Formats: sequence, C-alpha cells, structure tokens
Amino acid sequence: MRLKDKALIVCERLEERYPDALCSLNYSKPHELMIAGRLSAQCTDERVNIVTKELFAKYRSISDFAAADVSDIEEIVRPCGLYKTKARSIVEMCRAIIERFGGEIPDSIEQLTTLPGIGRKTANLIMGDVFRRPAIVTDTHCIRITGRLGLTSNTDPARVEQDLWKIIPPERSSDLCHRLVLFGRDICKARGEKCPECPLNDICPAFAKKQG
Repeated sequence: MRLKDKALIVCERLEERYPDALCSLNYSKPHELMIAGRLSAQCTDERVNIVTKELFAKYRSISDFAAADVSDIEEIVRPCGLYKTKARSIVEMCRAIIERFGGEIPDSIEQLTTLPGIGRKTANLIMGDVFRRPAIVTDTHCIRITGRLGLTSNTDPARVEQDLWKIIPPERSSDLCHRLVLFGRDICKARGEKCPECPLNDICPAFAKKQG
C-alpha cells in the first residue's frame, strides 16, 4: 500500500471516530491560543487550561500582555514549568506583535516563528485553528502515532512534519492533528494495551509485529 493511500485511510477512519476535531487548549481569542501553545511545552494541555483560566481573566488583550510585569506572569504560569522562560517569552512575543506587526498576529509560518517563544509546532497550530489553513502540528501524539503506523521513520519534529506534508491531504491536515491527540489519549497509548480494539490495527505495522 502506498503511504498516501494509508494516510488517507487514517484520515477517513479517525474522522469517522472523532467527527468533532477541536483543539484541546481552551481559548477565545487568537493570541490566547498562541500563549496557550507556548505554555504547553513540556506540560499537559489539562494543566495549561487550568492556568490560562486565571491568566486570560487578568490579561485580556495583546496590549495587556505587552505591558505586563514579567514577574506577575511568572507566578501565574509557574505550574506549567519553565515558568521564567515562558513568562518572559509571552511578554516579549506580545510586544513584538505590536512593534513589528501592528498588533495583529501574522498569518504565515515564517513570520510567526520570528516571534519569541514560537516554534513550528505552535505556528502550525495558529495557522490551522486561527487562519484555517493547512497545518501539521507535530506534537508528541502525532510523532508517536504516525511513527507507529509507519507513516514516517523519523522522530525529529521538523523531519516528521516534512514527511507528513508529502502524504497527508492538505485540506485534512489541521483536523487530523487534533484527531491524533484524541486517538492517542483514547486508544493508541504509549504501551499499546488497546491495540486489539484499534480501528487502524489492520494497517499498523506495530500491531502486525505484535501478532507475530
């Protein structure tokens, strides 16, 4: 089976199982998703959502964050880990948006990744969820599951992204990434204990290897 054909099957079956593909990070404004994405580095989405509830209630706009005292942001985001670095980059990225982009979040990967604290993972998240453009978010779920399914042999996020762009239909890319998160939490766990009930086990090399 060609990789493109397998990738299409993955998209179709996960779409059937998880028709409502929503981001697991809570936000109501584009800049909030960007900040939540920054906080999610080495932290669970569940914890980020707890922290951002207080953070977004206190700081409501890009201007609010740009003018914030970094030490105050530090105290709020401390539970997310790496809080000093994250707090500083949140304030700096909002200042950069105002100074370099007129207060509007840029709409290209190239521009987004010039902002402090924003890497390709968060930039792709913004492109997909805010601007509704093709995007591949190579988070831990995406990397682990696409590797297990044989869609990529790489584990480096940038290389995984490159591999997936070649085989995933662009119009399905951003929603697939959210579905992979749901699938990873629900079925395709790291230990693989739910492999027998997996809707993709017939095309999964890892499951075939287990079966001998």
